[in-house]
Amino acid sequence: MAEPRPSRVLSIIVAIIVVAAGIGIFAFLYYENHKSPASGPLTVQSGDNVTVNYIGILGSGPQEGRVFDTSVYSVALNNASWPKTLMYASRGGVPSDYSPLAVHVGPSAPSGGYTIGNLTFGSVVPGFWQGLLGLPGNKTHYITIPQNLGYPSTLINASCYVTEPLTYTYPVVQTLAPAAFTTAFPNVTALAGTGFTDPSYGWQDQILSVNSSAVVYENLPSQGMLTNPNGWAVKVTNISATTISLANQLSPTQAGQILGHVSGTGVCGATTFIVSQVNLGAGTYVADYGDTQQHGNQQVYGQTLIFIVTVVDIFP
Repeated sequence: MAEPRPSRVLSIIVAIIVVAAGIGIFAFLYYENHKSPASGPLTVQSGDNVTVNYIGILGSGPQEGRVFDTSVYSVALNNASWPKTLMYASRGGVPSDYSPLAVHVGPSAPSGGYTIGNLTFGSVVPGFWQGLLGLPGNKTHYITIPQNLGYPSTLINASCYVTEPLTYTYPVVQTLAPAAFTTAFPNVTALAGTGFTDPSYGWQDQILSVNSSAVVYENLPSQGMLTNPNGWAVKVTNISATTISLANQLSPTQAGQILGHVSGTGVCGATTFIVSQVNLGAGTYVADYGDTQQHGNQQVYGQTLIFIVTVVDIFP
């Protein structure tokens, strides 16, 4: 078994932080395979397996410049210097939760990856492994990956985009089966006359009647109040005897900048989404749920990606 070339994770992290301070000033695509002379340092070649520390940053779109993933603990903790994307998912809160990524350098790997020791090296998008070619260990490098070599927009599942109206109505009086009422309001005892705060809209509700088959309750908002049922402000614009009129307070400049949520099953297996478009003329907004494969990462599809990488170990 080949011995990994010596490298130090601590020095790598320091190097990443120092070099990464220039993000946005320069970045380049590195595809050419530079072979080292026999006496020179070992460099990454096609067919190698390597471990890599990385910081993944969106290089385009409304969240441009934000970190969407990283293997570096100090970057994960530092939101001031390294702002995160809406769907950034932390790996945990201790250093041991973060480790270099094990990558097979090449167009494909077996479905189970290549195993060396206790590491399994799997496939990555083409632009990532191509950008590693020719790199020696302990050298920090920028890789810019266009969408066609990363996550092409052609892979986006259009059925997971849902168009919603900016204005809508909500019933003043609602009726639920007792079991459904308990599910919707688990902390509320179903007794006539009981008042409680609506967990979604924040206004007051009151139970009007209860029997074995139904719980009837009334929504009691005030005219002009702002609520927040899905992750942004919604204004009560009118209240009639039967309906409450509401208006989502969204603008086109907020597209791609708001993370929304719904209760229940959601769409495409997800209950969170990105507001990807706001069309005032049409009176609509679009919620991007991503599908079960994309969810949490739909923010990278169709975008240029920038990776700050440092090769830790090379296994030829």
